[in-house]
Amino acid sequence: MPQMPRIPVRLIAGIAAIILLIVLTWTSSYTVQAESEGVVLRFGKFLKTVEPGLHFKLPLGIDKVKVLPTRRQLKLEFGFVTPGYTNPDQPAKDAKEERSMVTGDLNAALVEWVVQYRIDDPKQYLFDVRNPAQTLRDLSEAAMREVIGDRTVDEVITIGRQDIEVSALAR
Repeated sequence: MPQMPRIPVRLIAGIAAIILLIVLTWTSSYTVQAESEGVVLRFGKFLKTVEPGLHFKLPLGIDKVKVLPTRRQLKLEFGFVTPGYTNPDQPAKDAKEERSMVTGDLNAALVEWVVQYRIDDPKQYLFDVRNPAQTLRDLSEAAMREVIGDRTVDEVITIGRQDIEVSALAR
């Protein structure tokens, strides 16, 4: 019976070391896009924010990075959905229900609107509110329902749109 050649232990250790080095390098580098900022978390706790570019972190899940678009305007749509949206928080869960509102004169109105926002402080965005996008969505819908409930259907559909916008922004 022919005997298989023995592979030297040093060769196996060298290959394992190279593979380990590749994995560590792969999991320790990351890129933050030009319109974003990265929030570095160490074991889930805030460590620092980083500007766009190539960065390094501790590998194997010790450091994690959440990248947030801070230099572009985001939007939430209410009552409709634009095909091909890029913000994962943008689409409404139930656009039909969201746009159906009762006016002050007890008529029904279908209202569609957009809220535009920008993330100024990534740390506050991630840690001061449990679910910032849903909170903004809920607050915007509540404010709009309150404003629409104070108007007649004629104001909502025709002449009062600018006043509605100003009132909603004030709330």
